[in-house]
Amino acid sequence: PSLERKADIFQNAMMTKRGAIPIIIILLRLESSTSFQTAVPKVAPGRDSRLWSGADSGGDNGAVDNPRRAFLSTAAGALGVVAGGQVAYAGIDPNALKALPMEGEKAGTSSDRMRQIEAIQTPVSDTIDEPYKEVGNGVSYREYREGKGAAEIVPGSKVAAEMTIRMKSFSTNKEPGGVKYFSTKEDTDFNEVAFLVGSGEFPPGLEEAMMGMHRNGIRRIELPSVAVFAAKKAGQLPLPTTKDGKRRFDSLFKTDATLLFEVLVTRIK
Repeated sequence: PSLERKADIFQNAMMTKRGAIPIIIILLRLESSTSFQTAVPKVAPGRDSRLWSGADSGGDNGAVDNPRRAFLSTAAGALGVVAGGQVAYAGIDPNALKALPMEGEKAGTSSDRMRQIEAIQTPVSDTIDEPYKEVGNGVSYREYREGKGAAEIVPGSKVAAEMTIRMKSFSTNKEPGGVKYFSTKEDTDFNEVAFLVGSGEFPPGLEEAMMGMHRNGIRRIELPSVAVFAAKKAGQLPLPTTKDGKRRFDSLFKTDATLLFEVLVTRIK
């Protein structure tokens, strides 16, 4: 093939970083072959050869070696561009791959697959409006997600959970369920609290309302003001670490102290 053809092959094949180095190697091998050398036009005597050579323009050897060096310089420069640039996608839109059917999938079912993914991420049970269930002493809860697995919370269980605590009497337009004074996301290192049920680390009413929960289960538990005051006195309430959380926690006990515990169980032993 001619030099121009080899350059076209080089440019068309060099679409990613991984493809550049093998193409360079192939072209180097082609360059060393006899067909490559004989295909390069020689400069006619007496004509300006500065296009091919910067110094020596005389003789057949100069006419062959100089275009060879020019070709290799061009290839090396192109390799540098590929190696230093961003990875190309060869004209393929990655977002369009989402609509491609999987193996064995019938046409038009991609939307069904997306609905299945959404159903896993946001179960239908999260949207069911169920009433609060009373567990005694003014404590009640609403279950948003039942959770899965054979393990469930019983007396003596070791539990880890994500938790947000809201002050019911301090509701705002932004937080109609009550402003939060504590959350495991902001006030703990690992976004969870861990405790032994029945050890006295948490309010008894909270633990009672968590009985029967499974992993990934979600409940909102309402603890009445009387139980909250008793829990504060016993040191059973999680304490905030942020400035706003501390300010809100201090103001909680100047009025109705009813709390809402939003609990997501992550581990049960």
